[in-house]
Parts: sequence; C-alpha cells; structure tokens
Amino acid sequence: MNRVQLTPGKKIYFLSDFHLGAPDHASSLEREKIVVRFLEEIKNDAAEIFLAGDLFDFWYEYRKVVPKGFTRLLGKLAGLTDSGIPVHFFVGNHDMWMKDYFQAELNIPVYFKPVQLERNGKKFFIGHGDGLGPGDHGYKRLKKIFRNRFFQWLFGILPPIFGMGLAHYLSRRSRAQTGASEEVFLGEDKEWLIIFCKDVLKKEHYDYFIFGHRHLAIDYQLAPDSRYINLGDWIHYFTYAVFDGEKLELRSYLGKDDKIIRKT
Repeated sequence: MNRVQLTPGKKIYFLSDFHLGAPDHASSLEREKIVVRFLEEIKNDAAEIFLAGDLFDFWYEYRKVVPKGFTRLLGKLAGLTDSGIPVHFFVGNHDMWMKDYFQAELNIPVYFKPVQLERNGKKFFIGHGDGLGPGDHGYKRLKKIFRNRFFQWLFGILPPIFGMGLAHYLSRRSRAQTGASEEVFLGEDKEWLIIFCKDVLKKEHYDYFIFGHRHLAIDYQLAPDSRYINLGDWIHYFTYAVFDGEKLELRSYLGKDDKIIRKT
C-alpha cells in the first residue's frame, strides 16, 4: 500500500464531477474559472490533489486530437504538477476514454480502478464510484462495452465531428433520463456506495472511503472509525474534501455547507 507522511502544514484535497462542457459553453466556462480559482488558492498548502472523475462531460482522445476547450483547467493542472504538487486523476463514467494525454502532457497518473493508500496512518479507499455496489446491472454491462478496446477503436475511426457530436448527444440524453434523482439521498439501506463500503469493511478497515459520481455531498459515519465521503459536484454544490494529516472535512467552496448531508 502506498504510504506517505505529510509535511506539517500541508493538506490533501479531493474534488470531482465538474462536468465541463455541459450544459453549454457559457455556464461551463463560468464553472471552469471557479475551479481554477480554487486550485490557485490551495496551491501553497496542497501536498496532493485527487480528482475523482468526471472532470469533463465527455472526453475522448483520438491519436492526434483531444476535445476542444478546457484550456484554463488544463493549464492550471500543468502548473501545479510543474511546481511539484502531485495530482491524481480517476476516470469517471463521462471521461473513461482516457489514454496517455494526462500522463504525457500534464504528468498526472490516471487510474481506471479504485486505489487504496495510507496518509499519516489513515487508510483511504478512493475511486470515482461508478459500477460499485449492488444493482445498476444495465450500466455495469454498458461500462464493460465502453471499456472494451475494440469498441473504443470503432468509435475512434469516426471523424471527430461525428464522434464528438454523438457522444455529447448521448451524454445530454443520460442526464435528461436521470433528472433530479441524483440529488435525493435514498437512505442507508438503498445508497449503493454505502452498501459497498460496508461490505468492504467486513474484510478490511479503511478510515475514509472517498468517491464522486453521486452528485450529492455526503459525509456519512459507517462505523466509529470509518466514514464514507461523497464529494458532491461543482455544478450545484462546489464541494471538496480536505485532509490536514489528522482529520478530514467536507466543505463547500461557495458557502453551500448547509447542502452537505451529514450523519455522525
């Protein structure tokens, strides 16, 4: 297990689900500027930054083409890693078609599965969160198709103007079908990530389970010494988690802390 001891005064930041590119250029650009401002403010005390997926509403890397836009965010991430701050990226269900652009251009490792690591003696289980826990079998089957290299190659032979257009259409359609359901806390016995965390705890202890994907900011006590953190999003809540070496807190950058679901 990857183990690191933080330098006193340094912190680890976790954030996810920017969905840049949606629903339109103007609102996406406004959110992107807020994210970049946040990253600029934390750069002096950040020991590490974990991005838990769905930074983009869609991302596909053709051999010589990457999606247009997101210049401010990508430049800021490059600046952070150039200054020596490690940044980690977990692919989400909207940006799972990552290849080597982040690694080669931004010096950011890309993870396709959850990872387990230790910081200051605390054990973390970190991932995007999609496809974990019971149920949602339709998406799990679809995820296997999307992760299949042959189907990725098939999509890649489409000219970008057609491929990107189709992808954005499907992304918008997915959000329309989901509607507001992602913003309702279903209860401990129905929240599939809570069920997943409890199953993991039966086999191994973790102090913190940290996921995105759910679009709800949740700080949930699973056991006296274990918590489930869902990072919310930067569409409605602008929430993030910060670990100072001793404790972890879930906060809203824009003062929407009252929207965080907490159970202690």
